[in-house]
Amino acid sequence: MFRLRRFPWKRRRAGLVLVPLMAMTITTVLAMASTALPESTSSAERKAGAREPTKVKVRSKRHVRSGQTIAIRGRARPAARRWVTVRVAGRKLKTVRTRADGRFRVRWRAPRAGVFKARAIARGTKQVKPGRSGKAQLNVYRAAEASWYGPGFYGNRTACGKTLTTSTLGVANKHLPCGTKVTLRYRGRTVRVRVIDRGPYAGNREYDLTGATKAKLGFGSTGVVLSTR
Repeated sequence: MFRLRRFPWKRRRAGLVLVPLMAMTITTVLAMASTALPESTSSAERKAGAREPTKVKVRSKRHVRSGQTIAIRGRARPAARRWVTVRVAGRKLKTVRTRADGRFRVRWRAPRAGVFKARAIARGTKQVKPGRSGKAQLNVYRAAEASWYGPGFYGNRTACGKTLTTSTLGVANKHLPCGTKVTLRYRGRTVRVRVIDRGPYAGNREYDLTGATKAKLGFGSTGVVLSTR
């Protein structure tokens, strides 16, 4: 091995060679440290109890007759056995435990006509956060006698202040306030309209459909429709 102290110029040359090597070493160490930092941070988060988010879905039959009992189903992910509370119209229906795959099921009896919203709330565990589903809409119907009107009235103002035309969607009703929304169903067809007039005044009929509403439902002259009001 050479003794560099005897040759000053060799010592200077060796020093020049070592400078870039030292720079490369420092760069490599810094890069390794920056790469390892996120891993150590995530590891610390896991040790601190970081939990996965929960996704919950709920579904059921959309169209229901008053008094009918239906199943409200759903699933919570990640799959695990945990408690889920199902609420309908803001009220607690039932709290059940999911199966191992996260699925759950409860039964609900439609108490009356109306539009209801169902939602499921899953409790959290040590591994996952609590979560809630979106709202599933349930249309609950009752039977109502109906007829239709239009010809001879087009161009006139209704009792609710609307001009009746061939394209006007709406119904006439004797008691519901003007502007009240009502969902009607007839032979598999559904339409949601407002009360725009007063009537009908023949027999036991509760609704008078405008010509446009009649066409949307495929309704005849008189008959029975399903109504959420």
